Amino acid sequence: MKPYGNLSSKHSSWPVILMIYNISPMLCMKRKYMMLSMIISGPRQPGNDIDVYLKSLIDDLKLVWEEGIEVFDSYSKENFHLRAMLFCTINDFPAYGNLSGYSVKVHFAFPICEENTSYLQLKHGQNTVYTRHRRFLPRNHPYRRLKKAF
Repeated sequence: MKPYGNLSSKHSSWPVILMIYNISPMLCMKRKYMMLSMIISGPRQPGNDIDVYLKSLIDDLKLVWEEGIEVFDSYSKENFHLRAMLFCTINDFPAYGNLSGYSVKVHFAFPICEENTSYLQLKHGQNTVYTRHRRFLPRNHPYRRLKKAF
């Protein structure tokens, strides 16, 4: 995330936001139910060293999952035992590679397909093009017949 919208910025900020998913879908995306747990900030993205930044958050989440913590519910005016877990991550593709430790570059860029990824190396451009992506569409989808468009 470039804080000033300038692609040549010398600074990078990665917000780590926790969200509550066991409430109504209309509520879970509201700002008051999102928790900014940390901001990873520096001259460049954390890259594969992101685990160093996330270690304290992971340790806290493990504690809350395994042992739980006593929390006060202001609505019912009583304490309850809270347990929490990391359900999923939502991130862009480069961050997905950093978090999973999987290479998302060059020939096998798609973690789901892995070695079944179909690619073609362009002769004059040094670029990799991924092909056969229409195979994931339903058999009767109109895009399957548009071979020249893809």
